[in-house]
Amino acid sequence: MGQTFAEKILGRLAGKTVVPGEIVQVSPDFAMSHDNTAAIVKTWQEIGVSRVENPDRHVVVLDHCVPAANEKFAQNHKEIRQFVKEQGIRNFYDIERGICHQVLCEEGFALPGKLIVGSDSHTTTYGAFGAFSTGIGRSEMAAILATGQIWLRVPETMKIVVRGVPPKGVSAKDIMLHIIGSVGADGALYKSVWFTGPTIEALTIDSRMVLTNMAVEMGAKNGYMEPDSKTLAFLDGRAKTGFEPVYSDADAEFDQVLEFDVSNLAPQIACPHTVDNVCPVDQVAGKTIHQIFFGSCTNARLEDFAVVASVLEGKRIHPDIRMIVIPASKQVLQQALKAGFISTLVDAGAVLVNTGCGPCMGNHEGVLAPQEVTLSTSNRNFKGRFGCKEAEIYLCSPLTAAVSALTGKITDSRSSIK
Repeated sequence: MGQTFAEKILGRLAGKTVVPGEIVQVSPDFAMSHDNTAAIVKTWQEIGVSRVENPDRHVVVLDHCVPAANEKFAQNHKEIRQFVKEQGIRNFYDIERGICHQVLCEEGFALPGKLIVGSDSHTTTYGAFGAFSTGIGRSEMAAILATGQIWLRVPETMKIVVRGVPPKGVSAKDIMLHIIGSVGADGALYKSVWFTGPTIEALTIDSRMVLTNMAVEMGAKNGYMEPDSKTLAFLDGRAKTGFEPVYSDADAEFDQVLEFDVSNLAPQIACPHTVDNVCPVDQVAGKTIHQIFFGSCTNARLEDFAVVASVLEGKRIHPDIRMIVIPASKQVLQQALKAGFISTLVDAGAVLVNTGCGPCMGNHEGVLAPQEVTLSTSNRNFKGRFGCKEAEIYLCSPLTAAVSALTGKITDSRSSIK
């Protein structure tokens, strides 16, 4: 019997043939941490070692509260800068670089066939490039700093086949929200989710990252897409190391196979307070909003800026709302500036904020007040996600966000598509 992608990756690193449910001890190719590195270091110090096992294995990105919003975060960042310098961790990206998940992809760490772990749940993003990437806890990351190894359970695999040409105005975000709404927040718990099919193959790299980024929102251990010519073109000239793509065997056994046809899919939205509380946008159209957040590691890349700018060009956002814009990285910001997208958004009345996680952190730019409603292109809408448990967060695509910015209400983008 053949093996799945996940079984092959973990089996290779464990040095044996593995089966789902088996616990293996492996060494990840790369290990990412962000502002939580300071807390991780404290645990690492308690282990009793003085040197990081392999500094080049680690990638540290400051992104969650940048620049530091208070003395606590300033001290946190100071300790991290001292640590990476003392330990010789060269893969360090300070506050100007961008959101960790975007940075690792741009900097060529997200590579086919690699095992990548990160002390952030949305580490699943790198599966868009054919990596096995997953989020881990802080204590686990501390153990990797000390030993270079981690225990992982070999996951069962859920194969999701997506077919059909999405209607105009329906994006990868709509597709993923629809899948999450169908599968449920725990429907893929600890599964390795393989996204495949003609629709996936047709997606751009930016769009593919949306699906793997949000794989964790249905409980997945990792999301995965087979690397192809688009993947290789993106990695050309930026791959940090050599790599070897890994593919599931034709006769591999899957725990579950689900098929989705998106030919007639409507724009989707996730309503408060869970990501799987999904419905077509037109079912909540007309809901008054107070803020729009266009940013996050899910939807703040260049193609997203192109969509939003095309809607807002020559127009003004509704006077009763504020629109916060945060590019996913410095590279995206520079590209958007060159393309004129930033000027378009600022002229329309949007507020541009430096690259970083922003309101996803919950105590930084874009915090909500009680009873306020925000429309967000991010990946989570839990209570308190934007710093206030009495506020409401709706998740949508960049197109839905842009169209709604003009009306001040949740708006079905199809009403403006000619």
